[in-house]
Amino acid sequence: MENVLRPLIVGGGSVVLALLVGWAVDRLLRKADERHSETPLWDLLRRGRVPFQLVMCTAALRSSYGQGHILVNHQVAIGRILTLVLIGSTAWLVIRIAAAIVETSYTRYASTHHDAARLRRVRTQVTLITRVVAAVVGVVAAASMLLTFPAMRAAGASLLASAGILGIVAGIAAQSTLSNLFAGLQIAFGDMVRLGDVVVVEGEWGTVEEITLTFLTVRTWDERRITMPVSYFTSKPFENWSRGGVQMTGTVFFHVDHCAPLPAMREKLRDILRECPAWDGRHYDLTVTDSTPSTMELRALVTAKDPDDLWKVRVTVREQLIDWLAREHTYALPRVNTADAILPPSQLDGRADGVPHRATRARVHEAPRTGPGRG
Repeated sequence: MENVLRPLIVGGGSVVLALLVGWAVDRLLRKADERHSETPLWDLLRRGRVPFQLVMCTAALRSSYGQGHILVNHQVAIGRILTLVLIGSTAWLVIRIAAAIVETSYTRYASTHHDAARLRRVRTQVTLITRVVAAVVGVVAAASMLLTFPAMRAAGASLLASAGILGIVAGIAAQSTLSNLFAGLQIAFGDMVRLGDVVVVEGEWGTVEEITLTFLTVRTWDERRITMPVSYFTSKPFENWSRGGVQMTGTVFFHVDHCAPLPAMREKLRDILRECPAWDGRHYDLTVTDSTPSTMELRALVTAKDPDDLWKVRVTVREQLIDWLAREHTYALPRVNTADAILPPSQLDGRADGVPHRATRARVHEAPRTGPGRG
């Protein structure tokens, strides 16, 4: 009877005691969260209740396993398994606690600072710091698990003796990975690119959605995701539209006939912008930037508070100004002029009838005289 009750009392009592301690700690954290709702620390710490209870249960079983006389023939193997679970759950708990502390620090910083660019920079740093801590804790936990095996401890001396050669070989083999790792740290603390920045890379316009220690994800305007190594942003030039302020100036190009009413077009541009909510009111202009034998090129300058609003202003100006020209000033749209072809003087002198003027009437291809121009 003792062989049955003793293991049940020791093992079951250890598990029940650990669960009760975990439940009590969770209740205390919930009470603290209700009293101090202005800080998310206590609620974030509650996310670690599962690894905390696992640590308590494993530690209780590991310490009381020898008193329970359970599976004596497999005592070494079960003890090692409990040790491995204890190390893994402890690492899990440490990562959760570190993430809660870092996230709480960012929340307090964000509540007192309202500069969007600075908040994106701090958010990027916080995200990478959390991942660095998780990586370091994971490596330490894995090394600790390996050292629980006697064979690994015996091989430790030989591995330490060849650490220099192994370091050189690993450095050469993982050169790309290490470069990305250091590039990720450089991006985080060098303020080169941040979460939420609008960038143009490889001709693609998008928003930085995720930054890790090795790669960076850009979400394009058409909901595609471009994943790039972070070393790209430290070795190649790219456009960052959010750095130094998000206000932007954009252009809209039009091709119109030479007789287009420029003063009326400037007034219409002003009226369109005044009715456009996306225009920030800073500046606008309409100038002639080029001239060809058939058309002249107009450039409209518009401003907006961010890239998204700038896109809305540009498409609104282009659409409404072309529509106004098509309705009110059709003659100002691009046209292809046609005329009678005139022969060279040498061919005119050789005609039998001696007519010195237009001898042959030919017409070039004539395009429609109305239609929307391109901007």
